[in-house]
Amino acid sequence: MTLRKSLLLGLIVLLIAGFFAFDLSQYLTLASLKAQQAALQAQVVADPLLAAAAFFALYVAVTGLSLPGASLMTLVAGALFGLWQGLLIVSFASTLGAVLAMFSSRFLLQDWVQQRFGQRLAGIEAGLARDGAFYLFALRLVPAFPFFLINLAMGLTKLPARTFWWVSQIGMLPGTLVYVNAGRELGQLDSLSGILSPSLLGAFALLGVFPLLARKLLERLQARRVYQGWNKPQQFDRNLLVIGGGSAGLVSAYIAAAVKAEVSLIEKHQLGGDCLNTGCVPSKALIRSAKFAHELKKAEQLGFQPVHTEVDFAAVMQRVQRVISTIEPHDSAERYTALGVQVIAGAAQITSPWTVEVNGQTLRSRAIIIASGARPLVPNIPGLELITPLTSDNVWALRERPERLLVLGGGPIGCELSQAFQRLGCQVTQVEMTERLLIREDLDASSLVMDSLRADGVDLRLQHRALRVEVVDGERRLICLNLADDAEVCLVFDQLLLALGRVANTSGLGLENLDLKLRANGTLETDQYLATRFPNIYACGDVTGPYQFTHVAAHQAWYAAVNALFGDFKRFKVDYRVIPWATFTDPEVARVGLNEQDAQAQNIAYEVTCYGIDDLDRAIADEAAHGFVKVLTVPGKDQILGACIVGEHAADLLTEYVLAMKHNLGMNKLLGTIHTYPTLAEANKYAAGNWKRAHAPQGLLRWVRRLHLWRLR
Repeated sequence: MTLRKSLLLGLIVLLIAGFFAFDLSQYLTLASLKAQQAALQAQVVADPLLAAAAFFALYVAVTGLSLPGASLMTLVAGALFGLWQGLLIVSFASTLGAVLAMFSSRFLLQDWVQQRFGQRLAGIEAGLARDGAFYLFALRLVPAFPFFLINLAMGLTKLPARTFWWVSQIGMLPGTLVYVNAGRELGQLDSLSGILSPSLLGAFALLGVFPLLARKLLERLQARRVYQGWNKPQQFDRNLLVIGGGSAGLVSAYIAAAVKAEVSLIEKHQLGGDCLNTGCVPSKALIRSAKFAHELKKAEQLGFQPVHTEVDFAAVMQRVQRVISTIEPHDSAERYTALGVQVIAGAAQITSPWTVEVNGQTLRSRAIIIASGARPLVPNIPGLELITPLTSDNVWALRERPERLLVLGGGPIGCELSQAFQRLGCQVTQVEMTERLLIREDLDASSLVMDSLRADGVDLRLQHRALRVEVVDGERRLICLNLADDAEVCLVFDQLLLALGRVANTSGLGLENLDLKLRANGTLETDQYLATRFPNIYACGDVTGPYQFTHVAAHQAWYAAVNALFGDFKRFKVDYRVIPWATFTDPEVARVGLNEQDAQAQNIAYEVTCYGIDDLDRAIADEAAHGFVKVLTVPGKDQILGACIVGEHAADLLTEYVLAMKHNLGMNKLLGTIHTYPTLAEANKYAAGNWKRAHAPQGLLRWVRRLHLWRLR
């Protein structure tokens, strides 16, 4: 930092420190200013120019140094100088002070501001990158953040100072006018009866409703801006049109029908989406059969003679289809038609913000929800075109067991299917580029899963990166690079299963015609209300993320449907505070909230409480004595930051922590809850007991000990 910058920074710090050290804030209170009102007004009458200049300079100093009191000073300006002169002074003083604060942030305080307010500023930076000066105008007109924080945030951006000046000048003007007017009315108050004067009541009413009026004005301006060039239909056929019949789309349509809206649901493939047809349902059916095959090997542990049986692979895969068929009516067109939803089979093409073409017909709707889901990621591996790889879409068509199955990917899908197929008689090799499986979980959780996979016989190839696929004399090979020693490794397989994540389905819908933006990961960009850049077009589920889970898709669907139908009156921000997820391996891994690596990455202080399920009576009786419950809490408090359970039925056991976090129940409440004995759920109570013991008041217990000893005498 240059000497000039150091001196300027020192001066700013000195001024701010002096403000608080000498308690100058006491002079910027309503009581203090009201007591000095007569004297201040006398000075204004005696020398109006000097008084205006002094007030202007003081206002610039307060806003430029980001000190508290700007709102109160705006009221005072109205009381001392009247409506128009006060408006003129405050309008230019506030803008000049804001510019000075922006320059301070940009040239002097950038590192400090980023460190102190980095997380809160992320949303501002994203909005500015998306909407430019209009986003700043929106913040000024309806401040979602304090003005001083906006000033500091803009200093971290590349927004030109002249743009910041004129946008701030115009954007703050309506609010300034309302505050100055309220101050003028307060300044004229000379008796208690004046409180009931229509003008004062009107001024305060305007002060109260201004944010609502400003928000409505902003929404109209934004709508006019984004809808420019599009012709809105004179009338509509329906209130809501949903594209996609997976979990997100079905729940959206269900909610719309439940509130008696006219709703249509378009699906080009199969109702139920990925979850029913290729994801959750078939994978869990497969896992159940695989678990039974594994349990047969535990016969001796349970007091039986060894059981020898043969897996009928085709029958297992046929059972998977039977499970799908049994559940299918829950998501059928017949059911949703009976609920009041118009179900249309076909490919949807969005042609305008209000119209969708399907089967040669144009449908007009006031609102549209895009719930088109996602598909398996197929990487660009040289030679992959030589074979037909398996994915979570087509693996369920297998009827002949592959002797050598190679699974590419170490996430939840890869781990679940690797273990299941290994237990059903395949020799599975699992390839993962990172140093461990389930990289988003803590090391202790992923280690237990890796140990279990290895115990089942899965050949884990960690730190291996796929280079190419070869077919030599009919033999299929995957050539990998061992990242540990930079050596090439040849892995022979009969079938290759890709389990590398999912990609949002955004092509073929006409999104490019509406200039709907995609994020860097390919998901459809939406705001905190799940709206796209068009206020009447929403998205939910895997197509937008950020969590590609069935239960999150259903969770988002409520917000998307309600906002789409009633957004003109009230909109709701989607709530991601308590999102559970689980990996259905054996042992299961279930988590909600923060784990240790997340807390460390976000620099969040935490305490850890663990309970080993190997000590639980029911787990011992069930030959399931493995795993743990781990809870993260606020240091010194029982507030839960996150929980991770590894073991039998972990996903079911996690629900208690999801409920606790959702409704702000702490470890003391869990400890005080009666749990049936003997059950696996007691593990949650014992974890709470461990937390309580670690936070027992030792000083008080020493005095209690003395009391007990005294009573023995």
